[in-house]
Amino acid sequence: MRRITSAEASTNAGELEIDHGGAIAVDTEQLREVGARLRTVASRFAEAREAVGRAQALLSSSAQADPQVDLGALRRSGERVGMLGAEIENAGTGTLLMADAFEVVELRAQAEALALTDAAAANEAQARADEMVEADTRLGTMADWLVAGWKRQRFDGLGDQYDPDGPLPSVFVAGALVGVASGLGKVRPGMVLSGVTDPVRVTPVKTTTPNAPTGLAAAFRRVPGATAQVAVEKYTMVGGAPRYVAYIAGTRNSLPWQAGESEPWDMKSNVELYQGGPSASYQATLDALTAAGVEPGDRVDVVAHSQGGMIAARLAMESEFEVSVMMTAGSPTEPSLTDDQTLLQLRHTDDVVSALAAGGSAEGTGSPDSFTASRVGDPHGGIQDLKLQTHGLETYVATAEMVDASDDPRAEAVDEYWEELGEAVEVERIEFHAERAG
Repeated sequence: MRRITSAEASTNAGELEIDHGGAIAVDTEQLREVGARLRTVASRFAEAREAVGRAQALLSSSAQADPQVDLGALRRSGERVGMLGAEIENAGTGTLLMADAFEVVELRAQAEALALTDAAAANEAQARADEMVEADTRLGTMADWLVAGWKRQRFDGLGDQYDPDGPLPSVFVAGALVGVASGLGKVRPGMVLSGVTDPVRVTPVKTTTPNAPTGLAAAFRRVPGATAQVAVEKYTMVGGAPRYVAYIAGTRNSLPWQAGESEPWDMKSNVELYQGGPSASYQATLDALTAAGVEPGDRVDVVAHSQGGMIAARLAMESEFEVSVMMTAGSPTEPSLTDDQTLLQLRHTDDVVSALAAGGSAEGTGSPDSFTASRVGDPHGGIQDLKLQTHGLETYVATAEMVDASDDPRAEAVDEYWEELGEAVEVERIEFHAERAG
């Protein structure tokens, strides 16, 4: 099947953008390699300009110069070669300067991320950034510009969707942007859940034997609905080794006056998780994994929507399971994953719930294969905004379809993951219903 471009897949919805997330969208070392190559090419143009100059001088001084040789044209050619060389030299110098600016952003972000777990390493990263800025003051200005641009873009569409004249008042926007000021939208290393939570009961309600999903949209369609909040799929691979994929639903009851009742996926759990505390929904997910036969150290990848994204972040960062791949849609937080963990995020810039993540962090997170796919989920204001349609799972499934159809190399690389799951000799899916025991 032919892959189509993101623009072709966008139709009337917001155009899809895929990047690593944060203000650092490139590999600084690769950028330096490009800059160095440009300067090498520029040096070749300089050599060519000198050769033309020598030829011109030789012909001009020769008594036997060929009258058919246009010395003026030769001179102009030399000048053009020189101008091209200068332009390439400037491009190379600018590229190297931009690489240094990206490194300053990265070092500052590393210092902030390490502050809770390794003060010495944090100070070292900050000192290196300060040293680079002191050596070239332009870098500080450029780094600030990069971060400022990222901060502006992470909420594109939110103001238009929820303007004062629209169906939702601006207080919704103010509430969503609390993540920016509080810093709670980014789960950093060293931030572990603490406190006690409500007891829960977890019951298996359905067992099936599906095939492996074949794409991102198919995976998000497996996030449970109806009575179940968690589904665990066991993949028995060739040779008998098991691996698992957990599918975690979003908030089921958002009515504040019913928070803390039987439904664990409610606003009480939302607040607890967002503020760094354990929740009944998180405990229920752990219990469901145990009931499905998952043992500490087993590989458990996660596909999650909304509140499920906060649960997934904690599973990936502090559980006893090995989470190698995490896929979220509209999560209110962003985890800090290691270089061997891959994070695939779907975000709508006009989604007030996703906006609680405050754009995550300037440095991005996860392995080099990690990416964030974002767009304006609903560019048209209307009554649907009252239902937060742009946050709905079905809207994110449409975005996942656009990722599946994209010819972006990072999106295409995800196909290998589905192919791996497709090699399983057996797949068993168990759906679980949870409720507060009290």
